[in-house]
Amino acid sequence: MTCLRAVAVIGILAVSISLSAQSTQKAAPMTRVNGEFDVKISPVPNDEFGAMGIDKQYHGDLEAIGRGRMLTAGDASKGSGAYVAIENVSGSLQGKKGTFALHHVGVMDRNAQNLAIAVVPGSGTGELVGLLGTMTIEIKDGGKHFYTLNYTIAK
Repeated sequence: MTCLRAVAVIGILAVSISLSAQSTQKAAPMTRVNGEFDVKISPVPNDEFGAMGIDKQYHGDLEAIGRGRMLTAGDASKGSGAYVAIENVSGSLQGKKGTFALHHVGVMDRNAQNLAIAVVPGSGTGELVGLLGTMTIEIKDGGKHFYTLNYTIAK
């Protein structure tokens, strides 16, 4: 199995497991929050898997710092590739303080993008214990990054 296929299969399994875990929780109303974020992505030196470090600063309803690792594969010059990432987020969500983790799965095929980002079930701490949800990212206005987080906090 090629590295690109392995990354895609692992990513699909991670999303399936996360969505299954989230669907077993009692249904609670989702809250939608938006904001902007700054991101710096840097290569991890001497890494054979295309690992990248992620450093983010979230603004708006999510005031937090995100730190993570990303594995990448593919050919960017052809607009194709994939990535998986785990990001640890620390700060406040609508005034509730704590931490949580996000897992990312992204696939691009000839510039057509498919991205899934979900809160890792059971990762919330502090006032964010029980946090579940999904995030979308949009890049516009000359490279500015925006997020939308749909979430609930299960009791």
